[in-house]
Amino acid sequence: MNYTKILIKPLVSEKATFLKEEAQQVTFFVAPSANKIEIKKAVEEAYNVKVAGVNVVKRRPQPKVRHGRTVGQTSGFKKAYVTLAAGEKIEFFEGV
Repeated sequence: MNYTKILIKPLVSEKATFLKEEAQQVTFFVAPSANKIEIKKAVEEAYNVKVAGVNVVKRRPQPKVRHGRTVGQTSGFKKAYVTLAAGEKIEFFEGV
């Protein structure tokens, strides 16, 4: 599988920025069918870095409730926290 189909987009939030600076972890939204091995290979191929580990979080779709009635669903997603090897770095929005 091509890495462009596995890595959907990087997640940029307060928590993701803190993990990037302190714990050498980068966060991505990934394809729901991707596993840890595929995610590791995709990040190594796309950014030319060495990956130490991958943790995955999967969130199910949740019902959207308004005034006590269910009116739809929020979308689910799969996130990957990628731990980089010592000395490696991925730069997304540096200097902005």
